[in-house]
Order: sequence, then C-alpha cells, then structure tokens
Amino acid sequence: MAKEKFKTFRQGPFHPSLGSHRINKLSAQWKKTIFSACLEGVLRVVFYLEGNEVISVGIGSHAIYR
Repeated sequence: MAKEKFKTFRQGPFHPSLGSHRINKLSAQWKKTIFSACLEGVLRVVFYLEGNEVISVGIGSHAIYR
C-alpha cells in the first residue's frame, strides 16, 4: 500500500488521499513552508516545494517532525 501511495505522492503531493498539510514547527525552523503527507498508517513523507520541484526532507513516523 505504501508503495502505491508513494506513486500517488510523486504524481501530485497534494492528492486528497494523502492528507497533505503544513507543519508549522518545521516551517519555522527551516524558514520554508514544510508539508507532510501520509503514505500509510504512521508513515509520513515530509517535503517542501521549490518552484515546480518537490524536495523530500525525510520519510518516517511522526517523530520525523522533531
């Protein structure tokens, strides 16, 4: 399932099935708008946008937000 969701993420990180949302704490730390998308259960991908590119910060559980 996570593999399919990651394909969806690569096609469009704001697809409704991913529940993408802004992470305010990380956005303040990175001084960029940081988002999280749910791939499966507690598995998240954390990313930001740079022009038309999606830059992945990391993949992991909610602990990745710290």
